[in-house]
Amino acid sequence: MEISSNSTINQNLYLNNNQTLNRIATGIELNQASNDSSSLAIANNLLAQSSGYSQAIENTNSAIASTQIASSAINEQSSILDNIKEKLLQASTDTTSQDGREMILKDIKSQLDQFNQIASNTNYNGQSLLQNSANDSSSSQAQQYQSGLNSDNLIESSSVQSNTQGLGLSALSSQDATSFTSSAAKGFLQSVDNAINSLNDIRSEFASVQNQLESSSRNLMSQEVGTLSAASVFDTDYAKESANFSKQNIMGQIGAFSLAQGNNINQQMVTRLLS
Repeated sequence: MEISSNSTINQNLYLNNNQTLNRIATGIELNQASNDSSSLAIANNLLAQSSGYSQAIENTNSAIASTQIASSAINEQSSILDNIKEKLLQASTDTTSQDGREMILKDIKSQLDQFNQIASNTNYNGQSLLQNSANDSSSSQAQQYQSGLNSDNLIESSSVQSNTQGLGLSALSSQDATSFTSSAAKGFLQSVDNAINSLNDIRSEFASVQNQLESSSRNLMSQEVGTLSAASVFDTDYAKESANFSKQNIMGQIGAFSLAQGNNINQQMVTRLLS
């Protein structure tokens, strides 16, 4: 003899309730392949792509910050060279005494020391930007900024040596005071002009790289928004799922009550049959 029950119905109700809870908890309509395998694959791909865009944007913003730091440092160096040229012009005239020139040279050397300090101290996240390292005045390493999802989505900047050695000012920084005549001062004017031009070239490159990075960042953000928008079709409809959850709860309670009532009737039937 077999006595039927509605346990299968209740099991289905609980399964549906668990699926609804998963959707509400994750915010995603598709949480397992059985929901819709092809749509789930598309959704996962879109979400992975969105994460890639997010990291690429972070990389690009870090690179922008790095170029901004370098540009600000070069602006300070440019101001120093402008001031040094002014001092050299003052020392180039014969109306300036030799004692005056010696004081001017002392000031120039002090400013060149500051120029080199800026080069050695300018870094981003420990990476020197204007020379190889804090204690190595050779050229810095060329930089490659990953600014996209593919390995070839790179924006590059050249190596830089923005110090007295790299800009041809070593002779001025080691000039002896006793031989710093008006003629010697005139001779250094061309060196400083060349250094100013070289510094302007470096600053222009950093500005160009920064413009590329900012353009790339805007494009990446646009693509990320588009990808998230495409993936949003798989997002949970919270109002719908909450109403569904409440409905299934009520149905589950009714099912449990019916099951209890059915079990009670079955027990009574078995008792009568056995008596």
